[in-house]
This record gives sequence, structure tokens and C-alpha cells, in this order.
Amino acid sequence: MAQKSRAKNSTEADTPAGVFATIRATPPSVRYLLGGVLINQLGAFVQTFLVLYLAVRGFSIEQAGIALTAYSVGAVCGTLLGGELTHRIGPRATIAGSMLTSSMIVGLIPWLSSPARFGLLVAAVALAGLVTQSYRPAAAVLLSELMPEEHRVMAFSMMRTALNIGAALGPLIAAGLILLNWDLLFWLDAGTAFAYAVLARTFLPDMPAAAAQEKPTEDKRSAYGVLLRDRNYLLFLASVLLGSMIYVQYMVALPLKITADGHSAALYSVVLATSSLTVVLCELKITFYVKNWRPNLVGAFGTALMGVGLAAYGLATRSVVLIILSTVVFVFGVMINGPTMFAHPATFPATVKARYIGAHYATFGLGLALGPTLGVLAWQSLANGVWPVCGGIGVIAALCALVGMRENERHAHPRPAQPETLRRSDETVDYATIDEVPSAARG
Repeated sequence: MAQKSRAKNSTEADTPAGVFATIRATPPSVRYLLGGVLINQLGAFVQTFLVLYLAVRGFSIEQAGIALTAYSVGAVCGTLLGGELTHRIGPRATIAGSMLTSSMIVGLIPWLSSPARFGLLVAAVALAGLVTQSYRPAAAVLLSELMPEEHRVMAFSMMRTALNIGAALGPLIAAGLILLNWDLLFWLDAGTAFAYAVLARTFLPDMPAAAAQEKPTEDKRSAYGVLLRDRNYLLFLASVLLGSMIYVQYMVALPLKITADGHSAALYSVVLATSSLTVVLCELKITFYVKNWRPNLVGAFGTALMGVGLAAYGLATRSVVLIILSTVVFVFGVMINGPTMFAHPATFPATVKARYIGAHYATFGLGLALGPTLGVLAWQSLANGVWPVCGGIGVIAALCALVGMRENERHAHPRPAQPETLRRSDETVDYATIDEVPSAARG
């Protein structure tokens, strides 16, 4: 018993040390990268407050909805653009350029926010979404290249923590700005984007673009051809799409449920606070525990746990405690699968990495864009029955992750004597020479 006790105490003591050791091992360039992500997220107000802002400025709800949709479409396209720019001009130039352009466009929104300039406003908002989200694939590529491989998943957990801290503090800053002037939201957003651009240009390393390593005769479209023929990666993207669509129901269908069940709207604030606090306090530790598991098991288990948490909302018809507990289960699923699934595209070779990351972010953004509309329609048709549907979709998404992420184990740790090649039981694709095997397919 004494030996078991000592072993348990040793394990408990090692866990925080492992987290802190990873943080201490983080290179200065990664700290600047994560600091820029945090600064930018602190002022990320366009998508969150656009509808309220336009309503205050005299726009109709329909016009505000159109503008928000334009931002979402731009954001989805922006992640694809960011992946392509990262591949062609490098991650630092992509981050600095996208943030500088974002600061200029977002700063113009207050001057365009009159009903007479609605067309120009929609165009500006769509462009804002396009350039603002372009930095994400570049940041992911840079993070994967700068962090040692054994800390890659932890690095993505650190970036998610930076995003969550910014998302938690940002609304508090916005509340103060609104009391002074609504326009300050967008001017601060522009200012934080400009600060990130300066930080990126000054402190981030100028890594060579993957395109510079391509052969002059190489077909630039072949990487997308490989992606579209990659059955496992397409299953992974299907898991991301389904998972993000049910994830957003926590912000769409859950408040509808809370009010329909007769609870105060303050309960939803408690749910949000519980979620944010749990993520900030626990995600790094949880990631440290699961980072050495097989990636496909982590993705599948976390996604299934998300579905269980959402399905449990269907049982919580009157119980506040069960709503809170269901939220904790749901958030634990997000914390388990999130870092590993976001790190997965970064394990691919440099010749396709940026484009694979861009496709992942675009798919995730598409799920977040489709989820609210589908969630409202599902609630109107099924009411509380929407939650078992979410649970079932979570199981399907988990199975897609289980199969789609299996390849990660094959190419994330290649044998030293072998080329950068992904071997399957039936086929082989050499990413370094993908133009030479246009008919090959991974899967």
C-alpha cells in the first residue's frame, strides 16, 4: 500500500512539472507567437458584436444577419487563402500581411456603418473576415516548426489557451468600451491587429516558404489533388465538420433550451463562466495526460465525450445541476480532442502542410457557420429532441476521427533511414515528389 501511495504521489507530482517543463522549454519565438495570438484575440470584436452594433446604428435585423453571414463566408475562404499564402510566401509574411490588412479594413467599418452604405459595408466585412482569419494556418505552421515534435500537441493546447483567455477577457473590455462609444470596439480591434502585425514582423523568424523548395516543373495543384484523394484525411475533415456543427449548439440551442425550460437567462452566463474557467484551468494538464496516447484514440474519445455531454442536456429538463454537469462533460471532451485534432494537420510534410492546415481551418469554420442555422431549425422541429441527435452525430464524428487519424502514427514518427513517405497497406505516396505520382492516393 505504501508503494502504491508513493507511486500515486509521484505521478501527481510529475504532472504539473511536466506542464511547466513544457512551458519553460518553449522557445522565445513561440512565446511571441502566442502573445500575438492573445493580443489579437483580446480585440476580436467584429464577429461577436457586429449584429448588436449594426442594430444600434439603425440597420435591420435582416441586414445585420447578411453582414454577419458575409463575415463568416469571408472567414472560411480566408483560412484557405492563409494556407496558400503560407505555402508561397512563408508564415511570418502571411501573419504580418494579414494582420496589417485586417487593421486597415476593420478600422473603416465605423465610417461605413450607415444604411446608405450597406453594400460597401458588406464588402468590407467580408474582406475583414477573409484577411483576419488568414493568419491562423500560418500560426499553426510556425508553431509546428518551432516546437520540438514531442511538445507539438502541448503547443497547440497552449495556443488554444491563449485564444480562450482572450475570448474570456475580450467581452469584459468590450463592455467598458460600449459605455464610451460603440465605434471604439472596431478601433481597438484594428489596433490589436496592427500590434500583432508589428510583433510578427519584428520578433517572429523568417522561415522559408515551402514553395521555395518545390521543383520549377512541379504542379502547384498536385497538393490539393493529393488532399482530395486522401480518404483518411477526408474522414478527418468530416469529423471536424460534424464536430464543429454540434459544438456550436452549446452556444445556439442551449440558451434556447434554458429559456424554454423556464430558467433565468443568468443560468446561461453561469454555464459560460463554468466552461471558460474549466478550459483555462484544466486544458494544459489534460493535454499533458493524453498527448502520448494514439492520436486517433484521443480524437475519437474526446469527440464521443462531447456528444455524451450534449446528449445529457436532453435529460436535464428542470435540473440546474445536471445542466452544469453536462457542460463539464462536454467541455472535457473539447479539451481532450481539441489540441490533438488541431495538431494533426501540422504533422504532414512541408510540401503539403500549409494547405492541409488551411483545409482543416476552413472545414472547422464552415461547421461553425452552418451550425447556428441548422441548430435553430432543429430546435424548432425537435425541441429537446435535438440533444440525442447531437449525441448520435458525435458518435459518427468519433468514428470518422478513429479511422481518419490513423495515418498520423505512420508519418509523424518516420524511420530515420526512410524518405518522407507515407506507407499504406496498398499504396504509397511520397509527398516530396507528389507531382510525379498524380494518380496516387493515400487511403
